[in-house]
Amino acid sequence: MSLTLHWFLPTSGDGRNVIERFHANKSLGGAAQRGPDIDYLAQVAVAAEHLGFTGVLTPAGTWCEDAWLTTAALIASTTRLKFLVAFRPGLISPTLAAQMAATYQRISRGRLLLNVVTGGDELEQRRFGDWLDHDQRYARTDEFLTIVRSIWSGSPVDFTGAHYRIAGATLLAPPDPVPAVYFGGSSAAALPVAARRADVYLTWGEPPAQVAEKIGKVRALAEEQGRRLRFGVRLHTISRDTSAEAWAEAKRLLDALDPGQVARAQEQLRASQSVGQQRMVALHGGGLDKGVRGLEIHPNLWAGVGLVRGGAGTALVGSHEEVADLIEEYHAVGVDEFVLSGYPHLEEAYWFGEGVRPVLARRGLLGTATDSTLVSA
Repeated sequence: MSLTLHWFLPTSGDGRNVIERFHANKSLGGAAQRGPDIDYLAQVAVAAEHLGFTGVLTPAGTWCEDAWLTTAALIASTTRLKFLVAFRPGLISPTLAAQMAATYQRISRGRLLLNVVTGGDELEQRRFGDWLDHDQRYARTDEFLTIVRSIWSGSPVDFTGAHYRIAGATLLAPPDPVPAVYFGGSSAAALPVAARRADVYLTWGEPPAQVAEKIGKVRALAEEQGRRLRFGVRLHTISRDTSAEAWAEAKRLLDALDPGQVARAQEQLRASQSVGQQRMVALHGGGLDKGVRGLEIHPNLWAGVGLVRGGAGTALVGSHEEVADLIEEYHAVGVDEFVLSGYPHLEEAYWFGEGVRPVLARRGLLGTATDSTLVSA
């Protein structure tokens, strides 16, 4: 199966250093050198489309611009690029979410993908008025996606559960096509929901062996439901013409981090309820003292970004051939979709698109179609 490549829209700002923006606090790091204004984000989106990426992921939270509104504003700037819109179940009605998705599909002519973010940081959730605990949020997400998918079927929906009571929910018209649902989560509460409701299970960039173990668990749970999923991984990239140039750039990013900034960020990240976040923190140990290559946790996989950034904290670092090798290693354990990013996002999109993508194409790993394939009902 060929690979699907996505890029990232930096809707909290961008720059030539690691921008520290994550769920609970956006004030610990330095200010972004490039604000997330619509003209700059349009440059990133147009570049991603030009370079052959299928879609772009937008995050969700109080620390960034709203994903629905921002990406809707970029539809007219692009022609085929899909928008992987992150949203949080429980903060809006499932009926309204189903309606928004259907409208978006008609406006964009089928360019919406949905990234379900159940939420792992209780401080951020409480900002939205959400006081459910970790496992309750996943139970609510299960009900939410059940309702949304039922409404998309086109028939009136009645539903009564622990978190929602819906009567006669309908739409003007179902979305066409139905947007693929991307879903992340590493906890025991998350994996069964992914198996039942997702089309693509998305994980952060742990070493391939750990990703393979997680994929195996989700695949087995999905097979029990009679379903098949695709699997994706979220990573940063630092790809250059030579390995030495790539590691020099990683060192530059590391040298720009302040020890106090790292300590404060790690204290906050360790307090997260997210199991995935805890797995990210465990990869690097939280300190600057290891040096740039001491944070290489697998050949050409670097954990330095996660010293200050929540969520995806690892990067593919190396020559274009080495980065392609590691992508192929992930593909061998079942990963078909890659959601990538880099600092700055505009320039790094070109480094990857003009450097790594041709290598992958020569190896026969990229198909001719740019659309993500929906493989489950």
